[in-house]
Amino acid sequence: MMFLLVLLAASHGAFGGEWKASVVQNIDALVSSCVVLPCSFSHPKEPLPTSRLRGIWHRSSQWDQRIYHNDNTKVLENFRGRTRLLGQLGQGNCSLEITPIQDSDYGSFCFRIELARTGGDAATPDQFSFHEDCVTLKMLSDPPKPTLSHGNAAIQGRPYVVSCSVRHTCPTHAPTLTWSRGTPLDVTTINREVHLGFWEVQSILTIVPEATDDHADVTCTARFYSRRTTSDTFTLFVKRRESYDHIIIPTIAVLGTILIFSGVCMLMVKKYKGRIAELQNQDSVWSRMSRMSRRIQSTHLQPVSANPRRPREESEVALNNLPSSSRCKVGPKFCKPFMPAPGSLPKDNIYIEDLSDADDYENTAGLSVHRNC
Repeated sequence: MMFLLVLLAASHGAFGGEWKASVVQNIDALVSSCVVLPCSFSHPKEPLPTSRLRGIWHRSSQWDQRIYHNDNTKVLENFRGRTRLLGQLGQGNCSLEITPIQDSDYGSFCFRIELARTGGDAATPDQFSFHEDCVTLKMLSDPPKPTLSHGNAAIQGRPYVVSCSVRHTCPTHAPTLTWSRGTPLDVTTINREVHLGFWEVQSILTIVPEATDDHADVTCTARFYSRRTTSDTFTLFVKRRESYDHIIIPTIAVLGTILIFSGVCMLMVKKYKGRIAELQNQDSVWSRMSRMSRRIQSTHLQPVSANPRRPREESEVALNNLPSSSRCKVGPKFCKPFMPAPGSLPKDNIYIEDLSDADDYENTAGLSVHRNC
């Protein structure tokens, strides 16, 4: 009887070619996490409500070993409470979620659709099992490792983008990605379907590295529904900002040092120039005083006979020292006191700087005064 039913369903689908189902043949399932078996079907009848359709998932070897049925009592005991349909059968969605996955969930699973009869419909209900389109689960004991994508090196002070992604088969409980640095505002998360039955969650981190971040480790951690985690790490290399600061700053420092040194040297030169000028002035004063001293000394040491008028004056002084009777014997002109005429005096004796001449003048004047007396 069972064989006939299966043959009838297969022949109906083969000859009619109207009932079709589409599933993923192989899919990964992480133990203790969850998995979604994508499934879709179509039929030749008019649009039917979900209430008139009954979806069933069973093992490929035996269709009565159900892993999902709307009547939970008809489900295998180790699958009870762990399976549910996603979407609406009336919209052709027959996807199945299994959570959590156990080691015993390995094998192939097939979808079956049944059309429920109405109260006045006495015909045999339509029942189709898609044995040729079954899903085989591949059990994963360890979670997949996330993949990092980033540039070779970051530049100081400029935005740097790092991408972390991990594939999974459970879009209803997608893994979460976290970073060892940055804030939630720096992260953008995207969850997309790569191809039928496989999804990828991607986290994009944008950071602005500084010089202190050079050779720092950046880690991306993936946390799955089962609370199992896996991570990947890379080392961040930060280049200096593309500028000439490392050239300008030392150059300015050198130029500043040169200017300061030049200023100090100029002040010292100016100071010593003033000092040299003072010493030169002192030297000129001493030179003038020395020349004056030598001149005075040379004047005192000059012989008396150097003055051509000196013999006459000395004779006149000698006659003045004689008594009046004696002077008269010499001649009548000598009886009177001798008073030299102002015009007869040497011009150099009027404004004389030589001290020796001044002394002679004072002696002569004294003799004249004495004669008058």
